[in-house]
Amino acid sequence: MMPTTSPIGLEQHDAIVTQTGYVPVIDLGSARGQGPEARLAVARTLGTVCETSGFFTVVGHGVPDAAVSDIYEANRKFFALPDEQKTALRSAPGDPLMRGFGREGSVAAATAGAPVAHERALPDLAQTFIYNRLGEPGVARLPAGADPMLATPNLWPDLPGFADAYRRYYALMEELAQEIMRLFALALDLPEAWFDDKIDDHMTNMVANYYPAQPTPPAPGQLRKGQHSDWGSLTVLYQDAAPGGLQVLDKTGRWLDVPCVEGSFVVNIGDLMAVWANDRWVSTVHRVVNPPREHADRERYSIPFFHQPNFDALIECIPTCAGAGNPPRHRAVRSGEYLKDKLRLAFGA
Repeated sequence: MMPTTSPIGLEQHDAIVTQTGYVPVIDLGSARGQGPEARLAVARTLGTVCETSGFFTVVGHGVPDAAVSDIYEANRKFFALPDEQKTALRSAPGDPLMRGFGREGSVAAATAGAPVAHERALPDLAQTFIYNRLGEPGVARLPAGADPMLATPNLWPDLPGFADAYRRYYALMEELAQEIMRLFALALDLPEAWFDDKIDDHMTNMVANYYPAQPTPPAPGQLRKGQHSDWGSLTVLYQDAAPGGLQVLDKTGRWLDVPCVEGSFVVNIGDLMAVWANDRWVSTVHRVVNPPREHADRERYSIPFFHQPNFDALIECIPTCAGAGNPPRHRAVRSGEYLKDKLRLAFGA
């Protein structure tokens, strides 16, 4: 059960926080098309959450319901295809971003402090399909020396409307992620556009997760997604309400269910945002659990948009998050190489 208390300070923003809890529901509506004071109020609320749980649910985001239903239906049809048709779209061995039907792997193996080494990690009980804007014709603007395989074309199944649904939904997620990043900048006492030139050539993988029914009980310790933190700046997640869902690890060590709110997206910050914020904001560990045995016949779908800064963006402590007695706590990293290392650990990419 979710706790009934909210992160400290959220109670004063009743018009913004529509549901309290460790993963509160935040209405972005007052930040869209209104004045600077309204935007700053939403930004401060997001900042408070990012200092506590690092997870929140957004409504009032402006994403049309039809775009969500279209990509949900596209994924349902894709994952229902015969295995030989899906494996024919297996990501190319040389593609560092793994576009297409995903390889077996374990996200827990790429998380700092993971309980098991990659070679011993149990694979996640999920199938995936990955799309990235860098695989679209004429999009990639890679810096000199970057791996040209980053521009590997996206792979598409022979399903009417599939690619259109993906491209439309991805574009909407780009807009929403940029809006949240601008609110994050305000929350961190930065100019609103501070992150813009660091994400204008972002390299975001959008991943369709399919969690099949489990007629046979999983191996002990094997989950739909093992415990991990996300890697980039932020994640925007669509999840359905099927049993066996997302859980976050709170500061007391309890696993808490993330509720599925109709018409919403779950947002959490990733490791690179924590580096930028010098750990003022936290990248929270989470997992996707198996359904109870009485619901083991239920499938589940989710679509995370793993927002990742530009390949050559230098991620280092931002000016407002360090000072006397609070030096930078992380070494600077380049976004693209960081992501490639994480994918290699998780999937052998």
